[in-house]
Amino acid sequence: MFKYMYTIMENNTFFLILVGLLVGATSGYLGSFMVLKRMSLVGDALSHVALPGMAIALTLSINPMLGAMVALTLALLGIWYIGEKSEIYSETLVGVFFTASLALGILITPQPELLETLFGSLDSITFWDGLFTALLSATVFLLTRKYSRRILLSVVSEDLAQSTGVSVSKVNLIYLLLIGLVVALGVKFVGTLLMGALVIVPAAAAKNIAKSVKSFHVYAALFGALASVVGIIVSKLLTISSGPAVVLVAIIIFIASYIFKQK
Repeated sequence: MFKYMYTIMENNTFFLILVGLLVGATSGYLGSFMVLKRMSLVGDALSHVALPGMAIALTLSINPMLGAMVALTLALLGIWYIGEKSEIYSETLVGVFFTASLALGILITPQPELLETLFGSLDSITFWDGLFTALLSATVFLLTRKYSRRILLSVVSEDLAQSTGVSVSKVNLIYLLLIGLVVALGVKFVGTLLMGALVIVPAAAAKNIAKSVKSFHVYAALFGALASVVGIIVSKLLTISSGPAVVLVAIIIFIASYIFKQK
């Protein structure tokens, strides 16, 4: 037992667990709004948009997290703008950006870093990466809380939201950018292929047992944090990639919540 505890504590693992907790909680919280908006597949697709940005950053010896943020921000601004100016649904636009980004990213990502980029690697996260991720995750969480009422109003009815003075277009843009930020922050933990699952699966599990919108948000954040923490510990103990470990824990939580719902 002490040997396992030492394994968890060494190499800044405890610090990474705390950072992962913040990323997981923020991802689950944002994901709860995405489930309400019926945009679950959009969350999964957006994580792949980060791949070419990370690939270019690696080629230029820049922090791949910054590359992911730039790629996601540009893509989301494009999706929002085209969606506002045309009749094309956001889901369709995300699908177009997703397939193009995934193909381009796989082609230009340096081969040695490809698996790390796709599935995440805790060993590549420095102290400053972790600190930056923790601070920005907390900021995204607080901003989401600030805009939560307006986001919910736009989910219920865009006409109702506009009648109360809410700019639906502005709220949609802010919400998309917040999703882009949390996806970029989590790619080093979970990887670009699986980050979407950390946004969606905890929220889906929360929906199984929540009895109100408030409890739905709380459970989603809690399950996201739990999946990240347990997944990081498991990945360290079994020396496997952190991404699959975190997502499998999230899936187990979802299955448990579904069984609980049935009973």
